[in-house]
Parts: sequence; C-alpha cells; structure tokens
Amino acid sequence: MKALVLSSSPRRNGNSATLAHAVVAGLEQAGHQATFVTVDDVMSSFLKDCRTCRKADGECGIEDQFREVFVDQFLVAEGFIAATPIYWYGMSAQLKAFFDRMFCYVAASYPQSASGVAKMQGKRIGLVLSSEETFPTVSAGIVHQVQEYCRYTRSTFVGLVHGYGNSRADVGSDPSRPTERAKRFGVEFFTAHATDYQIDVPRPARVWG
Repeated sequence: MKALVLSSSPRRNGNSATLAHAVVAGLEQAGHQATFVTVDDVMSSFLKDCRTCRKADGECGIEDQFREVFVDQFLVAEGFIAATPIYWYGMSAQLKAFFDRMFCYVAASYPQSASGVAKMQGKRIGLVLSSEETFPTVSAGIVHQVQEYCRYTRSTFVGLVHGYGNSRADVGSDPSRPTERAKRFGVEFFTAHATDYQIDVPRPARVWG
C-alpha cells in the first residue's frame, strides 16, 4: 500500500514532524510505501481565483510543486496522513492551503477533473497533531474538519495521534509516549478497525465477532 505523510510543521524537528516521521517508520515496518513531504517545500501560494490564473491548457497557473505532490503522490496513494501543530485551535495555514488547492484539480475547468474526483475517494486518512495545551477538545476543530472531508470524499477516518510539548522536540518527553503511538499508528494504519455508522447501515451485532 502507498501512503503520503504530509507535514506542515515549520521546523524539520518540530513536534508534529517528529511524530510524522514515526508514522512513516511504522508504515515502512509494516511493508508499506510511505512518502514524507513537508508542505513548505512544495507550496508557495494559497488558493487563487482559477478563472484568472488557470493556464490555457487547464493546468493550475501557480508555479510550485503542489501539482506533483497532489497528482503523482496524493491521488495514487491509498492512505493519507496529515501532520500539523495546532494553531489557534485549527490546523496550520499551510495544511489548510493544501486542502484548498485540491479545488484546482476537481473543478470542471480542469480537463481531467473527473479522474481526480474518482481518485480522491476511498482513501484511509489519519491525523498527527501536536500542541502545548492538553484540554480534551483542543483538537476538536481539526478532527471535525477532517471527518467532514472524509464524509465528502467517501474516505475512512482511521484516527489520530496527539502529542504534547512546549518546545521543539519536547514531545519526546510526553509521558503518554506519542512517538511510540505514532509508530504503531503507522504499522496498523491500513489494517486498523475503523467505522463511521449511519442509522441505516447494516452492521453486525458485535464489533469484534
């Protein structure tokens, strides 16, 4: 299986990036192909008005590497893990921009939009978060946004790993051992039991059989 792990940490050794690398290690240990990408390395702009900046051939007019990551890595992957620090109770602007710019490749004005829409569906999706605050709902806004994205794209939200730390690399001192949990999350990412029922969905009488 292929997975894209996208980190929006501004520091290479920041807390969320540290956890993201642990997820990659777990994925690889389980025999999966994992690609680690830092958003700042591939994106130079937020979403613009496609009516004014789209090229004549329908391609996005923003000159950076977003297309290569989205088309060649995200769309072909069966799994996607997004890693971000929690900023003002939401995901980083860079990670939000990655989601926003997907629009360029699903809008009808993009010639291959139908193919893009089809390939966006059915992925397994996870979250890796870091914050200094431990209040139980500090991540609620991000989790809800990703849950809604999963519903919209008929994807499966596998779960999240949340580590706590005040300074760079401090997450390694978190007594809940988030780095170990992140690695295990990667190992089990494609096999972990994950359900999101609606009232009319057929389901067994027992979860574990």
